[in-house]
Amino acid sequence: MVHLGKIPNDDEIDKPLVEGMENIKMEEPGDDEITTNVYGSRFAGEDLPRFSMPEGEMPREIAYRMIKDDLTLDGTPTLNLASFVTTYMEPEAEKLMMDAFPKNFIDYEEYPVSADIQNRCVSMIARLFNIPTHDENTNAMGTSTVGSSEAIMLATLAMKKRWANKRKAEGKPFDKPNIVMNSAVQVCWEKAARYFDVEEKYVYCTKDRYVIDPEEAVNLVDENTIGICSILGTTYTGEYEDTKAINDLLIKKNIDCPIHVDAASGGFVAPFVNPNLVWDFRLEKVVSINVSGHKYGLVYPGVGWVVWRDPEFLPKELIFNINYLGADQASFTLNFSRGASQVIGQYYQMIRLGKKGYRSI
Repeated sequence: MVHLGKIPNDDEIDKPLVEGMENIKMEEPGDDEITTNVYGSRFAGEDLPRFSMPEGEMPREIAYRMIKDDLTLDGTPTLNLASFVTTYMEPEAEKLMMDAFPKNFIDYEEYPVSADIQNRCVSMIARLFNIPTHDENTNAMGTSTVGSSEAIMLATLAMKKRWANKRKAEGKPFDKPNIVMNSAVQVCWEKAARYFDVEEKYVYCTKDRYVIDPEEAVNLVDENTIGICSILGTTYTGEYEDTKAINDLLIKKNIDCPIHVDAASGGFVAPFVNPNLVWDFRLEKVVSINVSGHKYGLVYPGVGWVVWRDPEFLPKELIFNINYLGADQASFTLNFSRGASQVIGQYYQMIRLGKKGYRSI
């Protein structure tokens, strides 16, 4: 059977679909309202707006394609080894993270499960770092951050405030705090020291040594030292500094000085491939540890974590109680509003891979 199409005449074409519609005058579409091939539009002959917001709109397909084309001049993430952050996650993880894009993570009352997922991650990470949970008096706490930079700044603030409180109680001056660290620290340590008015006391590298010298580090400690930074995986060589040696020297010399371990790189490596290495909360002088979830935690940037051994090392005046988001909640962050995606991505990786998966990778 052949289907023949009737060809309408001019009167039929001009007849309005709805009676009276012919009396409504519609504005003719402008050039920027017609969807056409991206490279056949007038926008293809213009530069992308750079300095001032344009007056008019452009079709979404064209905006997308032009920005996408502009971004082709970026490097390829999978070829980028310079900043050593994660460049691949499974599609299932990406779907979960995309679903969480609209969630403002700081609003714990509105997104209680996301907040609880953060707490689950903190617990898993603290136990990974051998927090002494066998002790019924253990009351460790921690939080997610935008990255290790924020985590380090929070830890520096906590060490400085605790030191200052102790000096005030003793009636001693508290205006010249210092921190001891390797000269090869990542730049966020220099930022933390300068932003928070803490003197930087460096143990300098030598031609044969690229990590901190424990003896020299402990010798630099004085009454104004808020803490010693020990790095588990230095930026330049990946070497682990000898946190245990520093800890043992402090005990031997009866020096009351805390250690913060910057485990940005090694915190998600050592527990899996070298679990017998003692660098973490098994050492009594280690009071806080940070780690980057977006490095070997295998999450897209940016997420970091910081854990404190006990509230004693996190002065309560640094924690703000707020109530305008629907309920009373405590906050200790430099940033406030941020997305929940990376925290959820971290949880996915930890329960998806488990210790065996991380060890294999």
